[in-house]
Amino acid sequence: MPRLPSSTSAAHFDITGDIPSVTSRVKMSVPLSALAGPAYASAQLLVQQTAYQVSDKIWSISPETFDLDSAVQEWAKAGEKNAQGKPTPIVPLQTRAGAGTLALGYIFSKDFDLSKRHVPQTLLAPSLSLRHLRGALDQLSLLYRLSSPFVAHVAAADYAGSDGLIADYEPALQLAEELGLGLIASTSAHDAQHTALLATLLAQLLPTLHVYDGVRTARESLKVLDVLPAAGIADLHARLARAASTLNKRLDTAGKVIELLRLFNAELGTSYAPFEYHGHGAAETVLVVFGSIEAQLAKQVVASLAAQGQRVGVVNVRLYRPFVEEAFLEVLPRSVRRIAVFGQVRDAVAVEDPSVQSVLYSDVLTAVTFADSWSHEPAVVDVKYAASAEHTPSSIAAVFQHLTTKNDQADAVVLSLPALEQARQYAFWDVDNSPAAGAAAAIGKLLARDQTSNVAVHAQYDNLVQGGVVRTDVRVSEKPVEAPFAVEEADVIFVGEEKLLKDLDILKSSKAGGKLIIKLPGLKDVAADAEKRLPAQARRKIQQKGLELYAFDSAVPSLEKNAELAAILAFFQVAQPDQDAAKLLDGQDVSELLAALPASLHKVEVPAAWVEADATAPAHVFKANSFVAFQKDEPEPALAVNSWEEAAKGLVFKEAYSTQAALRPDLTVKTYTIRVKENRRLTPTTYDRNIFHIEFDLGDSGLTYNIGEALGIHADNDPEQVLEFIKWYGLDADALVQVPSREDPAVAETRTVYQALVQNVDILGKPPKRFFEALAEFATDAEERKKIEFLASKEGADEFKRLSEVDTVTYVDILQMFPSAHPALPDLVRIVAPLKRREYSIASAQAVTPNSVTLMIVVVNWVDGRGRKRLGHATRYLSGLKPGALVTASVKPSVMKLPARDTAPLIMAGLGTGLAPFRAFVQYRAMQKAQGKEIGSILLYLGSRHQREEYLYGEEWEAYLDAGVITLLGAAFSRDQPQKIYIQDRMRQTMPEIVKAYIKEGGSFYLCGPTWPVPDVQAVLEEAIAIEAKERGVKVEPRKEIERLKEDGRYVLEVY
Repeated sequence: MPRLPSSTSAAHFDITGDIPSVTSRVKMSVPLSALAGPAYASAQLLVQQTAYQVSDKIWSISPETFDLDSAVQEWAKAGEKNAQGKPTPIVPLQTRAGAGTLALGYIFSKDFDLSKRHVPQTLLAPSLSLRHLRGALDQLSLLYRLSSPFVAHVAAADYAGSDGLIADYEPALQLAEELGLGLIASTSAHDAQHTALLATLLAQLLPTLHVYDGVRTARESLKVLDVLPAAGIADLHARLARAASTLNKRLDTAGKVIELLRLFNAELGTSYAPFEYHGHGAAETVLVVFGSIEAQLAKQVVASLAAQGQRVGVVNVRLYRPFVEEAFLEVLPRSVRRIAVFGQVRDAVAVEDPSVQSVLYSDVLTAVTFADSWSHEPAVVDVKYAASAEHTPSSIAAVFQHLTTKNDQADAVVLSLPALEQARQYAFWDVDNSPAAGAAAAIGKLLARDQTSNVAVHAQYDNLVQGGVVRTDVRVSEKPVEAPFAVEEADVIFVGEEKLLKDLDILKSSKAGGKLIIKLPGLKDVAADAEKRLPAQARRKIQQKGLELYAFDSAVPSLEKNAELAAILAFFQVAQPDQDAAKLLDGQDVSELLAALPASLHKVEVPAAWVEADATAPAHVFKANSFVAFQKDEPEPALAVNSWEEAAKGLVFKEAYSTQAALRPDLTVKTYTIRVKENRRLTPTTYDRNIFHIEFDLGDSGLTYNIGEALGIHADNDPEQVLEFIKWYGLDADALVQVPSREDPAVAETRTVYQALVQNVDILGKPPKRFFEALAEFATDAEERKKIEFLASKEGADEFKRLSEVDTVTYVDILQMFPSAHPALPDLVRIVAPLKRREYSIASAQAVTPNSVTLMIVVVNWVDGRGRKRLGHATRYLSGLKPGALVTASVKPSVMKLPARDTAPLIMAGLGTGLAPFRAFVQYRAMQKAQGKEIGSILLYLGSRHQREEYLYGEEWEAYLDAGVITLLGAAFSRDQPQKIYIQDRMRQTMPEIVKAYIKEGGSFYLCGPTWPVPDVQAVLEEAIAIEAKERGVKVEPRKEIERLKEDGRYVLEVY
């Protein structure tokens, strides 16, 4: 039988063995043979089972508590055999830059056994590690035709400071988009095994990522009805892998993926699709979602709303890459009027920033915009949410309410899933070192003995409250449990530590009329002690919700000696009084405990006066910030440098304090110090667009870059404004403070206060709502605190928007507006966002100018609501740099790359500073021509408002044209004539040249600049495709041809 974990592994539970202890940190092994048919398992365990069975080798990146490879490690150690008849080797990797090169070296080693070239190589990793693997995955993608199949099973999990553990999908989405990887997502433990196997099969066609929620879905134990046994996985993989190798070679990658998915469904009798629609048959509003919890909840919420007659639907994006536009459009109801993309972004700052789009939004927008099947094209909106957002049925229903109603002040939505109406739900709260903390997992195991029941168990840890708190949710239902969120209406709540009621709003999740068991050891007068020991807000809520209250006095020797069993018996006595507990605990002598229970478990009469209790809100909100209990016996932390004396200790006693002498070995972003060589204005001083050409001397910095890449500028805050703030705030500019590194905010570094505020902390930036939420705690003036809380609330949204978008206030402005809110500097550093680098397309080719790098930037400036002249952070910094100034910079890869063939024509369209990468392209082609090499034709289209003021690098373009480097120069100055002319107009005027260069000669098209011209420019290219096809007398679908050109890297957009 399957096995229920201790809460440390939260993977699987056995309904026959001994009751496990949640306080034990020993990981429990699960034999491969136990996973078959109906089985209790988590998504994480089933993913590992699939990977172990079909892989040649498994490479794993798993922080110690994540347990992403714990099962495969145990199986390999036990000698469990895979489909090749041998244990699968497991190779742990570190979470660091270059980690993936070890796997890459193995795959392409000259000693690699070529007979295993068809056997998949597998990576198990959390999403937080993907940025370290980018380089290896990029190389793998380029060399994939020579590689073994490669699949990465990625648990979307990261740690985000005060937000705790978050399910971060964005790194996987971005990596798949930028590197051309396949990406498929699981929605729950019920389909995790199938999706893991399907991803492994897709790896026959392209390197593939399989992503699933790594915070809850990965670790929640529940009954999965159709688990394939190990032998079944091996057999199915072998058959479908053979089928994949014989797919029609005329199909493009997307076509092969669709055909492989069809074969997979035929084998298993499933109906997986790239895009899965649920909801009303004539929906007018459709939500597009990606992610495990998002897909599960949206599907169920839509079913509930549609049953009420609401015309809503949801599209779950199971297959993100390749993004098959035809398949997406096919599942949309013809009645749709609005498509909302429920897109994840990194944090609350990105949610508030209108310039940030979710990764999924651009794909949906492109598909809808260029579809020609609409009689009335639906609107597409980006509904962004932070990776830290906690989704519930009510929160998803609120999204639909916002989309379908015009009333922004609509009532709060409360929605319960119909599937849970028959379920029994229990919530257990305790400190994590309690001797009874394992009772919840044991109860789940006991309930699972009923073969007709479906039990789900999930434990969460907040190690920042009471030294460590564990919350365990247990759900029991006759139907499969699909509820990937915390219990909201518990039939019974069990509180193992009374102090938690003061710190946390535990009773918020109780059902009206439910039952509450509180452990209150040492009771003398039950009623009086309950009145005295329960906090006022708890007493009030008990009365308001009509809860049955039970006080459990565990201070009895026989109960204290067996605390876990005593808690189990007390729970069943209240939750299921008709249950024969002794029979349930078959094999264990509990007679002494049962005899002591009646005198220890007391039902408490709840006085009506409790509803009048003077209640104050609990001080903390439960945040899951660990997968395991807090390790109380951890060694002392490393020296925290907060003074010169402590810094000296670290330098003198290096061994004791593990001081490293290397230059910033902890940072993941490689930075360089370069020097300003030239900074000149390209537009007249009287012109309202301030555009600058800035050239940097690389010296001996070691900075190298490729054509088309971007330069990351690590800009400083205005020193004068910083000094003014330091003086006003009463700080010592030379004191030491620990702050997030500006190269990697996850890494701390020690700076002076002045250095920190100039280079690390975005004190002059725009504060998001979460800053107001955090700042309110520090306000000593009641009126100011009330105003700050109002700005952080939903009711204060309009005022917040005015401050943010009209007055464009900074963190400093808000601190000066509310002087009683005066956090100490360490707290200020914690609640103010770190400075982030800004990236700009490089406007030079290093092969031509080996010792320099050039940028073209436009200074962002505006006048705020108070009449103050404001400048963008990075562009202010750059425009003011003098020759000789030192600048910290880094390099970021880009999609802008020259074709591999030198004779391939280039068709480039750039608006304003979007010309920057094309200057590098033309420089490089000019060098090749000067070397006597044959180069392809170059068609350059540029757009700006006025030729006299904004003909950027105009003299260079004219010179290249005269030299025969540029074949055609199509300049569109939109406001130099009565009728506006744009780059798409110039392109259409030169259609024969585009047909020749792009279609007949196999050229590549590039567009860099704002998004607005994309539809018009693509329409011109589609016309060119249609004209050329007509000339040849063949039928071609221009839109599909554009998609093919995208896949071939011949249609490249870098827009913002």
